[in-house]
Amino acid sequence: MEIKVCKETDIVALAQTAKQIWNEYFVSLLTQGQIDYMVEQFQSEPALKKAITEDGYVYYLLMDDDQIVGYCGVCKKENRLFLSKLYLKKEMRGKGYASALLDQAIAYAKEQKLSNIYLTCNKYNQNSLDVYRHKGFYVIDHAQTDIGCGYIMDDDILQLDL
Repeated sequence: MEIKVCKETDIVALAQTAKQIWNEYFVSLLTQGQIDYMVEQFQSEPALKKAITEDGYVYYLLMDDDQIVGYCGVCKKENRLFLSKLYLKKEMRGKGYASALLDQAIAYAKEQKLSNIYLTCNKYNQNSLDVYRHKGFYVIDHAQTDIGCGYIMDDDILQLDL
C-alpha cells in the first residue's frame, strides 16, 4: 500500500472508486436517490476535477498496486484544515488504512501550520463517528445543510486540535 497525491490523470479512476464506495457504504444511511445525487454533485469526475483545479482541494489516494482502494480530500480553510472526504473500499476497512490517510491529512495540516482539522459526518453514521472520536476528534457543532433536490445533510461537525 502507498499513499499518493491525486493528479488530474487519476480523476476518472477516483470518481469510479468513489461511486463504488458510496454504493457499498451509505445504503444503510441514505436513500439510493440521495446517494446517486451526492455522488454526482460531490464525487463525480467534473466535481472532483473542479475541487482539485479550482477550489484548492488536495486528494490523497490509497493505492494497492495500480488500484485506488481509498482516498481522502482536504482543503485549507483559513487557519484550519477541512477534511472533506475519507473513504475506503469495504475490503480495506478495519486494517488501519483510514488511520494512514488521516495521518497524511494531519501531516499536511502541520506542514501548512494549521491549528486544527475539522470535518462533517452524518450524525447517524455511528461507526465513523466512533472512529473519529477514538482519534481525538470531538463534536463542536451540528449542521443541517440543504444540498438541493429536497436532500438535507444532517451532520455533526467534529474537530481535532493539533
